[in-house]
Amino acid sequence: MAMSFPSRPIGILASTALALSLLAGCATPPPAGDAEAAAEFRQTNDPFEPANREIFEFNEKLDKLAFKPVAEAYRDYVPEYARDRVHDVIDNWRAPLRFCNDVAQGDVDRAVETFIRFTFNTGFGIGGLFDLASAGGVPNHQTDTGATFAVWGINEGPYLVLPILGPSNPRDLAGMAIDYEFDPVDFRLGQFPGYRWVSETRAALSGLDKREGAIDALNEIDRTALDLYSSIRSLYRQHREAEIHHQPSLDKLPSPGFSSAPAAGPEISQETH
Repeated sequence: MAMSFPSRPIGILASTALALSLLAGCATPPPAGDAEAAAEFRQTNDPFEPANREIFEFNEKLDKLAFKPVAEAYRDYVPEYARDRVHDVIDNWRAPLRFCNDVAQGDVDRAVETFIRFTFNTGFGIGGLFDLASAGGVPNHQTDTGATFAVWGINEGPYLVLPILGPSNPRDLAGMAIDYEFDPVDFRLGQFPGYRWVSETRAALSGLDKREGAIDALNEIDRTALDLYSSIRSLYRQHREAEIHHQPSLDKLPSPGFSSAPAAGPEISQETH
């Protein structure tokens, strides 16, 4: 449930997670004669569960020691109006990346919506400080390269928990790496000397915004879940399916690559075992 501050060393974090998974070995499959247990094992798709749980516990401790207190202080001391402006700017400047993925997914309608939103909010919304497009009836959506890979038919692979970054899988991990390295906004900023601090500040504010938005939902999940690890795993998967299949009713579930959950509606089941 760790807060995420995406940055360039994602390859190091990913390699660490995969190495730990391999070193820790796989979860023990159920006996061949136990059909129900075998079906559940295939459904959870978590062969690295022992290592994943250890990384999850590390992320939980780090979150409670650092990320959550910072997010709570941000909520307590920064007015909601100012937080909304930060959120809108961050979301607006992710639009070029969303547009690229909309096009790659062959979704013309969504690509047009994204283009209109970015143009309108950047021009009339003062660089994205105000989400005027939503008020004007142009809906927002989220997508990424991992979702594009899914649309292309690439299998997700086994469930992974990455240090700091949280829930993922090989498909989404590859998508995250591409998103971080080839974000059109960062490419543009790269033309100017000393741009790096802008990119890193943007990444840090994005992580802070996500964790602050997740405070209430994660507190509720933590309070009610019989097995927090299993619940987060289930919610992450539901969110990914919702994004890939364009189900806006579920778009407040955890974001890919982050265990932060902006909200969890009562209709969402929580996996326990």
